[in-house]
Amino acid sequence: MSTAEAAGSSAHRAVAGPALPDPSPGLAAEAELVASGQASAVELVDRGLARIEATQPTLNAFRLVCAEDALAAAEAADRAIAAGERRPLLGVPVAIKDDMDLAGHPTSHGCGGEFEPCERDGELVRRLKEAGAIVVGKTNLPEFGQYPFSEGPAFGAARNPWNLDHTPGGSSGGSAAAVAAGLVPGAMGSDGAGSVRIPAAWTNLVGIKPQRGRVSTWPEPESYNGLTCNGPLARTVADAALLLDAAAGNAPGDAHVPPPAAEPFADAARREPGRLRIGLSFKAPLMPARVRLDPQVRGAIERFAERLRELGHEVVPTDPPYRAEFSFLPLSLAGIHEVSECAPDHGALDRRTRAAIRTGRRLAGAPLRWAKRREVALARRIGRVFHRVDVVLTPTTAALPLPIGAAEGLSNGATNRLIAGACPYSWVWNMLGWPAMSVPAGFSEEGLPIGAQLLGRHCDEATLLALAAHLEQAERWHERRPELAR
Repeated sequence: MSTAEAAGSSAHRAVAGPALPDPSPGLAAEAELVASGQASAVELVDRGLARIEATQPTLNAFRLVCAEDALAAAEAADRAIAAGERRPLLGVPVAIKDDMDLAGHPTSHGCGGEFEPCERDGELVRRLKEAGAIVVGKTNLPEFGQYPFSEGPAFGAARNPWNLDHTPGGSSGGSAAAVAAGLVPGAMGSDGAGSVRIPAAWTNLVGIKPQRGRVSTWPEPESYNGLTCNGPLARTVADAALLLDAAAGNAPGDAHVPPPAAEPFADAARREPGRLRIGLSFKAPLMPARVRLDPQVRGAIERFAERLRELGHEVVPTDPPYRAEFSFLPLSLAGIHEVSECAPDHGALDRRTRAAIRTGRRLAGAPLRWAKRREVALARRIGRVFHRVDVVLTPTTAALPLPIGAAEGLSNGATNRLIAGACPYSWVWNMLGWPAMSVPAGFSEEGLPIGAQLLGRHCDEATLLALAAHLEQAERWHERRPELAR
């Protein structure tokens, strides 16, 4: 079984029911099961692969399933454990997004066509394997990670485990669906305008966009002109921090190398945050579409703010000093143009993708150089908010999870208006490169997840993790799981 299609072709079992193996209990829990001898790595990988196979025809979380490689790695992990070896994630299955290089397999960025297999692992994957993790497959995304939904002509639609008629978000929607459905205990995504945080919000997960450069993008020195950072998706803050610790680090040639973290991220997630001053903001950066904040989302964030007050934090209305930030477009579209050079058949791409590539080609010269120069002034201006508060709290998205096919058949302009109106809160922090995360904030009347976004200052993942863990103890969001993950 080497592809997602193969995963679904041999068995079209129901998504939930007695034939479905138990869902993953979580990253730290699986690491402990293996280390203590209560379960073998082969058992955990077998269980994960069986859940992937059973759900692939409906959930469609995976683009590529690496069953043979994963089972061989699990057998090697069990031998290492028997010999006394200990590593943080030894024998634990994880998933990566299909914009990350995995040796022996193609990196298709959500596109169709015959891609050449990668000769070696990307630095992120190398570090995960060094920590002992076993990559069971690569997850679905839209073409070149453009959208906050995970649909495309090459693979269809990845679906939300909470409601299969809705998207799990994007562009790391396949990774989010896999974790929320209990197929794997944790997965890596990439975030260029909210692409980890948006799926986390829409699937009741914790999603972290770390400081730019905290997790290497090598073999690319930077991704999408520095907009895109790789980050973890997990059910708990502790699991997300554990996965971030395993993935973090740089390769020679990385364009962005932040100062080392003062402590392991797992330690930050275990300590008290102290009394923080938190700025509550519903103001969205200026967008090419009118933003209509869903009343249920607003209500969930207001309740969330009240919970923070109950926990002893000060919450005050505070808006970051946003202006029109036109430099995002050259950064993102020139990035799409650059990455698109790997696609073997542009004729197979969605017409909107082809238009984005053409625009990106035009913006790749002087407009891109101008956009990169804007970052220093932007950081100076937005950074003033942290003279008043320690963390900024916003909705992660303005809308509830979009229905599957919400953008199908739309023009480029209509698609951009749809996604700008639904997801206006996350992209500025990609321009800054600063850490941000989404944590669960409740559910709509229809049972759809809602996320709260925590925005941090330069290199301060630790405060976000400590605050999120403090909230998790009170909210217990990880105890609620979708029907097919029970």
